Order: sequence, then structure tokens, then C-alpha cells
Amino acid sequence: MKKILMLSVLAAVAFVGCKKKEDTVSRVVSVSYPTVTIVNSQFYSFPVGGGPLPNANTIIATAYDSFYHQSIKPVVDASEVSDIIPGLYIITVSAKNTDGFLGYNYVYVAITSEPDSINVAGQYVRQDNFDTVNVTKIGAGFYRTDNVGGNRVTPGAAVNTVVPGYFVMGSDNSSLYMQTQPSPIGTFSGTGSFNLSPGDTAFQYVIKGNTNFDGTNRVFKKL
Repeated sequence: MKKILMLSVLAAVAFVGCKKKEDTVSRVVSVSYPTVTIVNSQFYSFPVGGGPLPNANTIIATAYDSFYHQSIKPVVDASEVSDIIPGLYIITVSAKNTDGFLGYNYVYVAITSEPDSINVAGQYVRQDNFDTVNVTKIGAGFYRTDNVGGNRVTPGAAVNTVVPGYFVMGSDNSSLYMQTQPSPIGTFSGTGSFNLSPGDTAFQYVIKGNTNFDGTNRVFKKL
């Protein structure tokens, strides 16, 4: 019994003697995100089958972290862009500083054969709350709304849901494409349609993929 005990003690001593010593090193860093700037065009509109489409070689961007005084080479991800299927394609341009914090910007590519002669830009009113939104034409069949939800600012609300959105008119003069896109309150997408009848221009869509919107059908008519 004594022999067994002695061997156990010796084994324990040997284990302790061979254990690797680990030092924990930590440091406090300040959170800072690089600012990514698109130098050339940020918005494009091409007909179906058109091009050449912007890519990692043609998109010119810079990135700078003003807190850490770092210039960073941006990374362009244009892997999802296609001129075959109509819609809105968003190219991500990102930059990471030395502490791993990422900054983003985006290039928007509309694919539609909607003629450039059609222009539905103007002021619209949402039909269920009578709030107005402004729609701006960016390119052929490509538009920006300054208030995608048609919501008014609610004082004291936890989240301000008045954010811009981009959509593309389908070449059939009825489809509306609002693929997943970034916003200050998270990404969202939408499906909808257009009405180009004279004196009754309107569009409607349901916003998806974001809990800040209630999923109802939003109808906007031109003033």
C-alpha cells in the first residue's frame, strides 16, 4: 500500500513539473470603423444582357480610419452580380482595420430593360397613413425612395424607421424588385408591383426580413 501511494505522489509531481506555463495577454482597444468611399460611380443601370458590369477591377474605392490614422485597401465582392436576371444587385465594398473592425459601403446595380424615357420620380403619398415620400430616379428603371416604409418619425421611439430604400422596375411595367439591401436599422427586402396608368401612377410592396416593419402591403400613389 505504501508503494502504491509513493508512486502516485511521484506521478503527480512529474505532471506538475511538465505542465506548460501559459501567460494571458490582453489589451484595451477603442472601437473604430474605417470609412469606405466609392470614388467612381456608386449606381448603375443596365438592360438585361447589357454591360460590362462593374467588378472588383473597375470599382475604385478608398478606405481610411480617422481614429487610428490608417489607410486600408478595400475588398470588393461582386460575385453575385448578373445581367441575366432582372433586379437589384448590391456589391459590398469592405475594409478592416488592424483591430479587426469592418467598415462598409455599397455599389448598386440595376438590371432592367425598362426604357429610360419612363420617369415616375416625384412625391407619393402612402394610402393608409397619408404620409408623403420622395422618389428619385437614379437610372433607367432604377429609383430611390427617401422613406421606404412610408413611416413618420415617432418622438421617443426606440427605432427610427424612416430609412431610404432602392427598387427596380421590371421591363413588364408591373413588377417591382427590391432585393435584400442594407439600412441603418438592418437589412430588408421587398416584393411588389407598379401601376403606370396615366393619372394613377402608383407602386406597392411588402417589406420583408426586418422586424422593424410590420409586413403589411404598402401602397403609394403619386401626387
